[in-house]
Amino acid sequence: MTDRNRDVSQHNEQPLIGDGVTQGIVRVGDTVRRPVRPFTATVQAYLAHLHTAGFSEAPVPLGLDDQGREVLSFVPGDVPRDPLPSDTAGEAVLVELARLIRRLHDAAQGWVPPADAVWGGVPGARSTNSTPDGEPLLVSHRDYCPGNVVFRNGLPAALIDFDLAKPTTRIDDLANVLYYWAPLLHPKDRAPAFADLNISRRVAVFADAYGMTPPQRRALIPAATAMIYRFHVNMRAAAEVDQVFKRFWDEGAKDRLPRAEAWIHNEGPAITAHLTTVR
Repeated sequence: MTDRNRDVSQHNEQPLIGDGVTQGIVRVGDTVRRPVRPFTATVQAYLAHLHTAGFSEAPVPLGLDDQGREVLSFVPGDVPRDPLPSDTAGEAVLVELARLIRRLHDAAQGWVPPADAVWGGVPGARSTNSTPDGEPLLVSHRDYCPGNVVFRNGLPAALIDFDLAKPTTRIDDLANVLYYWAPLLHPKDRAPAFADLNISRRVAVFADAYGMTPPQRRALIPAATAMIYRFHVNMRAAAEVDQVFKRFWDEGAKDRLPRAEAWIHNEGPAITAHLTTVR
C-alpha cells in the first residue's frame, strides 16, 4: 500500500457533496475516498483499462485505504451544477464534450470485463435494455449529468463518477450526453441560458464533432426517446424504494420526464431531419 492510501485523520478529510446519491465521499490531499460498493472492483478494473488505453481524463484507481474505502485520484477543475450557468451554453462546450466522449469510447472499445463483473444501477430499475445500433457493446460512463463533467478553462476536460458504467451501445451513451447538454428537454425544464437555443443545430454540432456515422445519426432520436422513457419508468420505481430518488422525483422529475417524453415525440422528427441532411 502506497503512502497516499494510508489511514488518515478525519481532520484531513474534506467532504465532497454532489447530488447526494452516494454518501461519505471525501477528498484527502490529491485523492478521493469513497465507500466500497458491490461494483467497485469492476469499475476500478475499467478505469485502469482506460488509462492503459491512453484515456487519462478520468480518475486513476488506487485500490483501497486502511479504512477499506475506495481510493481514486482527485480530478482538478470546475464542476457545474444545475441549473447550468450561461458560460456552458456555447457550442464550443458541445464540441469539446463530443471529442472527450469519442476518446472515451475509442479507449473502451474491445475491453472485456472480468467474468465476475458487477455493475451499478438505479435502485429498483425496471427497464434496462440498450438500443441496438449494429455495433459491439462497449463499457461506457452512461451518466453525463453536469456534476460528472469536469471543466477547465471553460471547456469539458474530464469525467468523474463512473458508478453507472456498464456495457452499452455508443448510440445510447451519446443520447445520454445530449439529454443533459443539448439538452433534450422541454424548454420549461432547461436552464435559462438554454431555453431558447436551437436544439437541432446543437445536436448536429455535437454529432459532427464526435464523427457520428449516418446510421448513428438516424438512430439517435429513437434511442433518446427510448432512453427518456426508461428514465421515467426507473425514476418512478426508484422513488418507491430509495429516499434520495424519492426526493429527486418529488422535486421535479415526476413532471420533467413526462414533458421530455412529449417534447421529443413532437420535436424528434425535425431533429433527425436536420441531423441527417447532407451539409
